[in-house]
Parts: sequence; C-alpha cells; structure tokens
Amino acid sequence: MTRTSLTPVRGISRRLLLRGAAAGAVGAALAPMAFPLWARDLPASWGNATSFNAALDTAVAEGQIVGVTAIVVQDGKIVHRHAAGFADREAGRLMHENEACRLASMTKPIVSLTALALADKGKLHLDDPVHRWLPDFRPKLADGSTPDITIQHLLTHTAGLNYGFLEKPDGPYHRLGVSDGLETSGLTLDENIRRIAAAPLLFTPGSAWHYSLATDVLGGVLERVTEKPLPDAVKEHVTAPLGMDDTRFVAPVGARLAIPYYDASPQPKPMSDPFALPFAQSAVIYSPARAFDANAFPSGGAGLVGTAEDYVRFAEAIRMGGAGIISPQTARAMTTNAVGNLAITAAGPGYGWGLGVCVVKDPAVAGVPMARGSWMWSGIYGTHFWVDPVRRLTVVVLTNTAVAGMSGLFPQSVREAVYAG
Repeated sequence: MTRTSLTPVRGISRRLLLRGAAAGAVGAALAPMAFPLWARDLPASWGNATSFNAALDTAVAEGQIVGVTAIVVQDGKIVHRHAAGFADREAGRLMHENEACRLASMTKPIVSLTALALADKGKLHLDDPVHRWLPDFRPKLADGSTPDITIQHLLTHTAGLNYGFLEKPDGPYHRLGVSDGLETSGLTLDENIRRIAAAPLLFTPGSAWHYSLATDVLGGVLERVTEKPLPDAVKEHVTAPLGMDDTRFVAPVGARLAIPYYDASPQPKPMSDPFALPFAQSAVIYSPARAFDANAFPSGGAGLVGTAEDYVRFAEAIRMGGAGIISPQTARAMTTNAVGNLAITAAGPGYGWGLGVCVVKDPAVAGVPMARGSWMWSGIYGTHFWVDPVRRLTVVVLTNTAVAGMSGLFPQSVREAVYAG
C-alpha cells in the first residue's frame, strides 16, 4: 500500500473530530435498550430456520463441533436463536443460548472500536505515530532503519508485525518469548510489547498486509491514551454503553463458560492446559485457564470472553451507524476496505480490510453468498460472525471447537443455510 492509498482514511481521521460535544447527546439518545433488537419475543418463524438449525445440529451429530450457540438478526431484530450440543460434553452440560465462549480474535474488532471511539473524541488520531504513545516502540526493518508505524497501520494489520504461530519455531518471536495472547506467559502487556518491538519488521509499514499482534500493541496505546487498564477502557467506551455485560477479559470464577475442544477423530477432544495445536508454520499455544486469570495481561487481539447476544449488540451498533459510540462516518470507515489491493492472506482473494474487520470486496472471488461490503471475522477457539449491510443481516456463531468452528466445512454450511432460497 502506498502513502497515497492511505489518504482517504487518514483524512477521515481528522474529520472524525468534528463531532465534538454532539457525541454525548447521540449516545444518550441511543442507550442500549433503545434498540428494538433486544425484545425477547421472537417472530413465529424465520424463513431459513429449518436449514440453519440443520446446519448446526448436523455439525454436532457428525462430530465436527461439540457445542454451538448462534443468533440471527434481520432489520435490527433477533429473528432466530439456536443452541446445540454440549458446553461440557464430559459433564453432560448442554450448550445454552447465552453461553459465554472464548472469543479469541473476535476481540480485535471490539478493541478497534474502542480506538475509533477515542479518535472521535479527539483523544488520538489515526495518523499518530505509535511512538507518540509508546516512546520505546520503535521496531526496525531488516536494514536497521526505523520507520514510523501509525495507529492506522495497527488497525489495518499493515504495520509489519507478526504472530508467533505464523512464523517457524526458530523465528524471532519465538526466540524473544513473545506471547500471542492465548497462553499463560507471566508477562505484562508492557513487557510483551517491548519484546514485539525487539523483533525485526516483516516489511515497511503500509506496503503489505500481514495478520499480527498489532491489536495487542493497540491495546497498549489505549492504556496510555486513557491512563487506564485496557479492560477499563474497553468497558467505559464500548461494552458498558452497549450493555455487553457478559463480555470481559477475565471471567468470574464459576461463570458459565464453555469448555474448549480441539479437532480430532472420531470426535473433538478437550484441550489440556497448555495445549499446542499445529497451525500454519508452528503451533497455536492455548491456555484455557487464562480466561479466569486476573494476572494475565489483557490481550487486545485475543483476550475477551463473551456471549452471542453481547456480540450481536456490538455488531448491530456498528451496522446501524455507531450507536453513539462512534459517528456514522466512522462506522462506515471502520467497515470499508482501507488497504487498497493488498492481499489479505489470512482470508484469501476477494477480501479487503477495514479499520479492524475483514471486508468482502468481491463475493464471487471470495466464494461467499454475502453482499459486497459485508464485514466479518473469526476466533481461533472456534467462533465467527458476519454482517451483511445490504441485507441488513447479522449472524453470530460461537462454538467451543478449534478450529472447525472458525474455518472449513462448518462455517461454509452455516452461510449456505442463512442464504438458502
């Protein structure tokens, strides 16, 4: 991506600040319970309920996934909910409609929204260099030069950073002991960011796209901007205003939280702690107990737990124009491709990337039934969601099975069921 290709969104980053005091008035007018969505009485039927339920039930029966809870929203109202399988198979505990699951990378859009909310309030700008807020964060290129990395680079995964599981076991992130935010590391957020900064950049910021720990670094920025721990910043600016009471970085002891499983034959198996799942060039290291560990650093890229209903609140707030959390203009910028024709390697051809979410650029090339401009993401514990603004549709699907609930046959069958007929 050239500097020129960033110009439209960089311009928006300044114009966002024009909202001023009006933001508070808008937020008050759109309090959480103002959404018609939260009515508990569902319509008598949704046209694709049978095919949707069959997709979920079949995946459970065939042993693709252990448990699932899902919600479909049309025109701002919940039109269907379904839960199937087990939250804890060994204990015989069924998956509940309001079961909390580990969101993993579905944390990223929520933390990104927090950053955009602060930008709207004039607390930071998308073209700010990261070192304005984190003075010691100055990673170098392989040639030893030190380029500027901006907030927008972090939001768009064009900073040149990496993930440990996306490099070989002898790569720099492994050698430096960088945490991917899923395992129990004993590190603080500041220490993890220091280690990330010590690794060489993969490319000049803005010149390519690569999925990375950028949102974890963004979390460190938000702590400096707000002078609060990241969980408090997210709660103040996003989850509390939207009534997302079950979304948090640390689950209470005894909370209803689905047991995580991993793909195995003939059926998924419970994760140990820690658990290494071969993935990409090395492995994803999970620590399921991290969700209950108040001493674990808050991972802006992977740390939240939450429910499908909470995530619907988040997604619908953006779809309907920001709900006072961000302006309608900012909501459009967040969900519009901001990286030109850079290859989104984690998603494939036909996709772009906005300010924190994956965007469908060409449905035919992507091989999806969603409309152009739909936006989405997933989590490596086995979750995914998408929003189709053309059809005014939001679907949130949380499973407890990695990685089948995130990619492959299951999400494909869910999409086909939603768009059947």
